[in-house]
Amino acid sequence: MTDTTLAARGVALDLLRDVLRKSVPFDDAFDAHPDLAGLEPRDRGFVRLLVATVLRRLGQIDELIQSCLAKPGLPKAAIHDMLRLGTAQLVFLNTPAHAAVDTAVELAAARNAAPYKGLINAVLRRIGREGPALAAQQDAGRLNTPDWMWLSWRTAYGTAKARGIVEAHLHEAPLDLTVKADPAAWAERLEATLLPTGSLRRPSGGSVTELPGFDEGAWWVQDLAASLPAKLFGDLAAKRVFDLCAAPGGKTAQLVAQGASVTALDRSAKRLERVTENLKRLRLEAELVATDAATWEPEGGPADAVLLDAPCSATGAVRRHPDILRVKTPDDIAKLAKAQGRLLARAVDLVKPGGTLIYCTCSIQPEEGEAQISRLLARDGRVERWPVTPAELGGLSEPINEKGEVRSLPGMLADLGGIDGFFVARLRRRPE
Repeated sequence: MTDTTLAARGVALDLLRDVLRKSVPFDDAFDAHPDLAGLEPRDRGFVRLLVATVLRRLGQIDELIQSCLAKPGLPKAAIHDMLRLGTAQLVFLNTPAHAAVDTAVELAAARNAAPYKGLINAVLRRIGREGPALAAQQDAGRLNTPDWMWLSWRTAYGTAKARGIVEAHLHEAPLDLTVKADPAAWAERLEATLLPTGSLRRPSGGSVTELPGFDEGAWWVQDLAASLPAKLFGDLAAKRVFDLCAAPGGKTAQLVAQGASVTALDRSAKRLERVTENLKRLRLEAELVATDAATWEPEGGPADAVLLDAPCSATGAVRRHPDILRVKTPDDIAKLAKAQGRLLARAVDLVKPGGTLIYCTCSIQPEEGEAQISRLLARDGRVERWPVTPAELGGLSEPINEKGEVRSLPGMLADLGGIDGFFVARLRRRPE
């Protein structure tokens, strides 16, 4: 095994520890790891794929490890994680058995765990022989989903839809792009599929920055579901729009590209730096303000339109961020729901009478979506629903619920390659 190979596995081991034992979001841990910069792009890509696979398939992996241990009970944390990395390679990444086993054994030696080399070797060799057949018999979607999530989704949507959600999570999402103009031409140039809503879709993988149009700012990465809210305002030419909780800026870019005069807010100045970078690449301009939208007082009064993409649990984005399955808890949902309610109440104040307010979250928890709107309408007579129609979604009707809200779920639009979970409600502030 080369030093580079060992270094890559070592980084993967560190990242797994950070996510599973410190509840650090995977992207944050990945960006902060000091040894990543020393790896070749191919090795960095492998590290990301390996850790994401473990996080996506953790329930299956742990059951396979347990079934191949001579004694019940799991080894200490670091050894367990080494076995997880080896199992992911053997069963889900088609790594040659000798390479997966040898690298795990060498990693143990390098991490002061030499006494466990025999255990790691024996367990992984057995998984190499028996693992694929055992995995084929597992209830993969259910095993990889925390109990509280499964129960919440089954209660909200029924068993069949909950099953569709967890099975969609087994697969990485495709790459979706939003273009500033001429999506048909860019679909051809990027060898992408033009979706009914105007988004472009490519298979996942590869370097985004090397695709045609990246340097010239012709498009940006944005899931199909995430692109929908900004499309639902109608004509925004010369209108004043507040984009609350704007980072990383995909919706800000959409609003500006649609002709709006946009003020984009976010509590985090650091996150707004990313919005600045993205807008600069895209040759778009917006006013950026680092502040808490719940207490912000805008100069010039309310706006013609307000977009509130509220901070949420992101349980609808598991296909892209499998660490969500491992770091979120029911307590997080309750805390976030309180913050969302406060922001939503303030958003009503920030939109002019007769103006439009769109509320959205990339969560599939009803507490962060449907329940928020129901409570708002019950307590604030200044706003009313403005139902979304299939024609506004390129003819797609499956993601629209009976109240005219967008409720997309992983497992929907399977014939198009799927969609992230998202909630969107469009409201109109009544004229005074």
